[in-house]
Amino acid sequence: MNRKIRMGMVGGGKDAFIGAVHRIAANMDGQVEFCCGALSINPEVAKESGRMLFLPEDRVYMNFEEMIEKESKLPADKRIDFVTIVTPNFAHFAPAMLALENGFNVVIEKPIALSLDEAKQLQKKVEETGLVLCLTHTYSGYPMVKQARQMVKEGKLGAIRKIMVEYPQGWLSTLTEREGNAGAAWRTDPKKSGKSGCMGDIGTHAAQLAEYISGLKISKVCADLNIVVEGRGLDDDGNVLLKFDNGANGVLVASQIAAGEENALKIKVYGEKGGLEWHQMEPNTLIVKWLNEPAQVYRAGQAYLSDIAKHNTRVPGGHPEGYLEAFANIYRNFASTVVAKINGTTPTDAMLDFPRVEDGVRGMAFIDAVVASSASDQKWFDFKI
Repeated sequence: MNRKIRMGMVGGGKDAFIGAVHRIAANMDGQVEFCCGALSINPEVAKESGRMLFLPEDRVYMNFEEMIEKESKLPADKRIDFVTIVTPNFAHFAPAMLALENGFNVVIEKPIALSLDEAKQLQKKVEETGLVLCLTHTYSGYPMVKQARQMVKEGKLGAIRKIMVEYPQGWLSTLTEREGNAGAAWRTDPKKSGKSGCMGDIGTHAAQLAEYISGLKISKVCADLNIVVEGRGLDDDGNVLLKFDNGANGVLVASQIAAGEENALKIKVYGEKGGLEWHQMEPNTLIVKWLNEPAQVYRAGQAYLSDIAKHNTRVPGGHPEGYLEAFANIYRNFASTVVAKINGTTPTDAMLDFPRVEDGVRGMAFIDAVVASSASDQKWFDFKI
């Protein structure tokens, strides 16, 4: 195949933050062409957004059903190859399922759906169709996160014993959802966000990052979720004790009422021989700490890094890479996998290095487990799928 793969988008119209991020990321490596969209449930906003993005008028759709139906009837050399879904949580499942049923691959914002049952239905459909579903857990796309994962995989730290991950934000420190903040309004509404607020929104990122770097799976949780801001409908803060499938233990803290914090995601992973530390707001640095030896500072763009870290680095050392590039790594790897499948070849491990439907199911199971644990007097809840 000698062309870009073609993308349609559901949601992400003008003034929508994450839709613009997806379009930038998809475009960064020149592998994806943005062809059509159902960009808003408001027809005027949808049309205006299409004009602003220079889409052909006949490929600016008023809803996702129309988009998928009409695109599926286009000739093979015109119709899209995949659908990107950037709507609030409650509007993930229906367009994703319809896209898969009509032969389109899917990129979807996390969490994958509104419930574990919906996530499992999507997993079953992916398995039935052989199509590709990518979940945009952005932080796993950073090159120094991939370096950390590779070092753990190679046994540099020895057996993993302890994982500490935290994601503090401060943007929900007041009742901003009642002051016109649309993003806050749907994230704190159980009908639109699901059974968890903070843990569903950013706690799932922290859990996925812990599993991605360590190569382990969370097996048990002991959670304490809180609604700190009076009048809010869902948790805005929480603490979770973790048990992993190798016997390691951990702590996960997620909060959106940590006044003054931005997106201060950080993780520490400790093994028998040493530990790793990575901060999302200083993403080009990985601190490696050794037992009875001086600590080391690894930097992005250097020749001493692993092949997988270098594969996901775009510029020489000292040139900052950040959130958009990490997002683009996920899109590039997804796009390469789709192209390989279209060509009838087997995707490489590097191509397959992006979050998939299995990560989405685990994310929904994590939400269920922490909500159930927090509501119970029982200490530990098994992490079941």
